[in-house]
Amino acid sequence: MKNLLVSCLIFLSASAFSQTIYSPEWNSLDARPLPGWFGDAKFGIFIHWGVFSVPSWGPLPKDGAGIYDCYAEWYWKRLVDTSEKMYPLFNRFHQHNYGKEVKYPDFVKDFKAQLFQPDDWAAILKSSGAKYVVLTSKHHEGFTLWPSAQSWNWNAVDVGPHRDLAGDLIRSVKAAGLKMGFYYSLYEWFNPLYKQDVGKYVDEHMTPQIKDLVNRYKPDVLWGDGEWEHPSSTWKTPQLLAWLYNESPVKDSVVVNDRWGSDTRGKHGGYYTTEYDLIGDENASAKTIEHAWEECRGIGHSFGYNRNENLEDYASAQDLIFLLISKVSRGGNLLLNIGPTADGRIPVIMQQRLREMGEWLKINGEAIYGTRVWLEAPPVPKESNIFFTRKGKDVYVFTPTVNNKNLVIPGILKGAKISLLGSAKSLQSAYSGGALSITPPTILPDQTISPFAWVYKIEGAL
Repeated sequence: MKNLLVSCLIFLSASAFSQTIYSPEWNSLDARPLPGWFGDAKFGIFIHWGVFSVPSWGPLPKDGAGIYDCYAEWYWKRLVDTSEKMYPLFNRFHQHNYGKEVKYPDFVKDFKAQLFQPDDWAAILKSSGAKYVVLTSKHHEGFTLWPSAQSWNWNAVDVGPHRDLAGDLIRSVKAAGLKMGFYYSLYEWFNPLYKQDVGKYVDEHMTPQIKDLVNRYKPDVLWGDGEWEHPSSTWKTPQLLAWLYNESPVKDSVVVNDRWGSDTRGKHGGYYTTEYDLIGDENASAKTIEHAWEECRGIGHSFGYNRNENLEDYASAQDLIFLLISKVSRGGNLLLNIGPTADGRIPVIMQQRLREMGEWLKINGEAIYGTRVWLEAPPVPKESNIFFTRKGKDVYVFTPTVNNKNLVIPGILKGAKISLLGSAKSLQSAYSGGALSITPPTILPDQTISPFAWVYKIEGAL
């Protein structure tokens, strides 16, 4: 009888969620609960792939490029728009390597994806420890990775690979047990309809294209971008999200971000997005963002594959692991980007970084997945690289592997059980002045506990 009652309550709760009707207004849309899987997942993989993967070139900070200037996926815009800061560098590179006669759309013949193996990609992505994947279904160039009727002869089935890249990958990724969704750019740099009549573009191109993407593949994530030229009322995105939440086949499970108009980023949407620690024009690296949020960035400087990047331009595995830790400790997710090549390969250095993160997460994942912010965590100097997460009454403490000083943590209940994830070694600890003091273990050179970062688990800490 008790089990029957519990089942009925769960059913009624789910029914109440699905029966809520959301109106096309932000106060109604923002009231929709964020599906729980997103807050528990913590780590996702972004994939920027498209025609821009053919020239696969962008400048670097040493060339005077800022954060946004390094993006290889902006090749077309910066090649032809003389107002762009990086126009001279892109133009010089293009003329030297391809000549004036070659126009950007000509690159599509070399976007063949002939080495693309979606099951192999799914295995690589899963090995990283990530729980979800977001693929660029269409970037600002307007080229779609699925057979979109609205992008006739400018999609991956009509030209180039002659293959449904988005469909093939989402099937393999979901079969591997991961969530998957799509990035979608609202605007297109050089679409004639967009240039002539934005309203008609929204009604006849953008909206039916997004609905086709959702109905066809049933994504777990819809990641908007390219929203900054118009407010959400012009894009009619409140109406689109009302359809998504009320009528679409993923109405109860899909999560969306905040990039749905020039008036929405960091203000509206399912979760907020930062990019290389920027939210709007504000630095977000040290901000506490109470709303659900996600940081996105590349392993290097670019999102799309950039052949101009060298080893020193790529973050180390330790850097990436502490990046993940720092975001999760502040309540966020990390969406880490990879940029495949035009022939369909994930560059080896990116595979290596993902695998190293996955090996670390095999040992320490319980301190990442499903955790929350420890709001009462003691302040620590930023340079100490010490972070905290919480799960129920347990606290996790992240430290660099080389740490000879005792960890002193106030606010821990006396009698808590202390262990080091990945190690069976007993730890020395003491209470003094209302604080817990943990003595790091002595590790011999041939004793491996956990690479890059250690995690202390304090059970019954709160």
